[in-house]
Amino acid sequence: MHSFTVSVGPRSFRIGSVWKAPLAQLARLYAHYPQSAEAIAHYRIRLDAPSWLRRHIRPQVAIQGDYTLPEAVPLPYDQAILAAEMGMNLQIALGERRLMLLHAASVEKDGKVLILTGESGSGKSTLAAMLGEQGWRLMGDEFALIDPETGQALPFPRPVSLKNEAIAAMQALAGEERFGPLLKDTPKGDIRHFMPRAEAVSRMTEPGTPALILFPRFGARRAIRPVGQGEAFVRLTQASTNYTMLGERGFSALTHLVQSVPARAIDYMSGAEGISLVESLFEDLA
Repeated sequence: MHSFTVSVGPRSFRIGSVWKAPLAQLARLYAHYPQSAEAIAHYRIRLDAPSWLRRHIRPQVAIQGDYTLPEAVPLPYDQAILAAEMGMNLQIALGERRLMLLHAASVEKDGKVLILTGESGSGKSTLAAMLGEQGWRLMGDEFALIDPETGQALPFPRPVSLKNEAIAAMQALAGEERFGPLLKDTPKGDIRHFMPRAEAVSRMTEPGTPALILFPRFGARRAIRPVGQGEAFVRLTQASTNYTMLGERGFSALTHLVQSVPARAIDYMSGAEGISLVESLFEDLA
């Protein structure tokens, strides 16, 4: 069994695999991250074949680890790197007990953090990745981590999972060397992972203060709408994978977040328009 250990922000993962090649791909994606085989991992993932036959003939990858979904369907071997990323998501989504998780992207500037959350396909990940190339620090793509004790947002800047048309949009902004392999015909279409800037990784122990919550929607005519505290609270409970698990701590943390941080819903037709809206709203915070 081969293994690879990596730290991202406040959490570390150990990925084991019967195949060496997927771990080499992961090592390249996480080249700028702390990688220590001696580190004690918070979460463990294993990539294995669902049967001996599927290890050798039309190989498939089953996601195993500390936390699993028994009904999960194995992925083709050529999507093993996606299986590893899904395994990392699964471990923290089901296993995190201290930090409040929001299914959201986040970026930071001048110590202020913008949290972008919405349904899959809303454009939050692509917009966050674009902002990360426009003077913002990418804090995270899949999860925003909120410390219930301090209210601070903690960085979790893993490679961004870009899908379909978003791949070409980011290729226009960044060099090919920052992209992982093209994964075709996944359950979510074509996917390429995009590596954050080195600064985002080197500063991933630096938290920030949430300053604005955005609910973006890509593909609709430009608009900005205030979101009240009640609506924001409900939408964020739906976006959190461990709000219920945290109990009173989760309720208090989320209540403080929506009471202290303004929320807006934004619609935009292009990446450039989305960036313009974010910059305008950020200036209004000053």
